[in-house]
Amino acid sequence: MNLYIIIIAAVLMLVSVFLFRAFISWGTRWGATAAECAAAMTGDAYLQGGPPARVTMTRAISLAPPPDAVWPWLAQMGRGAGWYSYDFLDNGNKASALHLVSWIPAPQLGDASAIGYLRHLEPGRELVWWVGGEHFLGSKARMVVDILVTPQDRGSRLVIRMSGDAGGPLARLAVGVFQVMDSIMARRQLLGIKERVEKYQVRTGDPENPENGRPDQYQYYETIYASGQSVGVPGREKGALWRQMALEDQVLVEKKE
Repeated sequence: MNLYIIIIAAVLMLVSVFLFRAFISWGTRWGATAAECAAAMTGDAYLQGGPPARVTMTRAISLAPPPDAVWPWLAQMGRGAGWYSYDFLDNGNKASALHLVSWIPAPQLGDASAIGYLRHLEPGRELVWWVGGEHFLGSKARMVVDILVTPQDRGSRLVIRMSGDAGGPLARLAVGVFQVMDSIMARRQLLGIKERVEKYQVRTGDPENPENGRPDQYQYYETIYASGQSVGVPGREKGALWRQMALEDQVLVEKKE
């Protein structure tokens, strides 16, 4: 009887490992072609020379509208409009905006959000967010989020690459946890973007959730624009830390009165 239990436990363990690996493979490449996964992106260079514990996750989706209709949604994402993913997990249960929010300014280098500061910007085409050092599960980690939209036939192709590395005794554990967490959120975010750009296009108002003037209406975690203006709930997440990093990296130059 004990032998049967051991065999069953071993089989269940092997099945669990197989399913976990299948989920990671699916989640880290969701929607992306082999060519897109292999293609170089701007943010890749930021991780050169780093520790060997590393992960690169490339996801993609096709959108019916052209890039000029998609860009405004990407430009406001995480900058006061929420993250378009699972709001109860990454937005303090606030509903991400379903319209183009009137008071969110155009992105600028040095904008600081929950996912770092904006290090590279090509208006209408690409945004790259960067975290140059973060302690996570006892490891020092770095992270890049590269968001690229390009024409595809009459519509657009959106590719988002999330990559990172970590150093320290628990580096591989940190990278693995990061993979799992991001795989859960990323697919929902891409589908959230698709829903918005194809269903609502470039609408500037939401009759079911009209703007009330509160800077935290659509986003919980704080974002600090390059101008110094803050939106979201002050002190929630590390926007102030990433802004300071942008200053130290001389990506952002603070204006003196």
